[in-house]
This record gives sequence, structure tokens and C-alpha cells, in this order.
Amino acid sequence: MWARHRALLTRREVPTAPAPVVAQSWRGTNRQAQLARLLTGCVIESLDDERARSAGALAATAATTDVVDACVVEGALRRGDLVVSSDHHDLQRIASAVGRHLEVDHP
Repeated sequence: MWARHRALLTRREVPTAPAPVVAQSWRGTNRQAQLARLLTGCVIESLDDERARSAGALAATAATTDVVDACVVEGALRRGDLVVSSDHHDLQRIASAVGRHLEVDHP
């Protein structure tokens, strides 16, 4: 993951981390120094009203209650991004619910 992150930054491609993903993983302890370091090189995309409604509608269409996954899919589809996640089945299922393909790679 670090090599991938470094390669992106070298190519001046800044990874995006949706704010709900940060909230789901952040615990505010000293043990998260590596996560904090990784996030320093990322754009943290806020969840404004428009994105929240879009993600909520996507979650409803996909019949999922996982709004964090819906936020990931919504943003990636909007930006045309590759998603790096170990949760590829759930993410692709959400994208498929709206007839879209989501490119997901393992960390």
C-alpha cells in the first residue's frame, strides 16, 4: 500500500479519502500514526449535502444500509477513480445496482 501511495504522489496524483471512511477508521490514538501519515498525502473529501443525498439514494437503490460504502462508490463513480479496498464485492454490488462498473483493486 505504501509503494502504491508513493507512486501516486510521485506522479502528482493525490489519492482521495472520503470523510466517512476516515471517520469509520479513525480512533484518535497514538497507535494510528501510520494511518495519520497515509492520510497526510490524501485529499479528504467532505460529505456535503449534495454528496450525502447522492450516496443515500445510491444506498437505497442498492438496498444497503452501509452508507460509508455508498459514499466510497458515489465518489469513485463521480470522479472515475480506482478504489483500493479489501471490500470489493460490496462496493461492486452497489455500483452494479445503478448499472455502473467500479474498478476495485486489493491493497
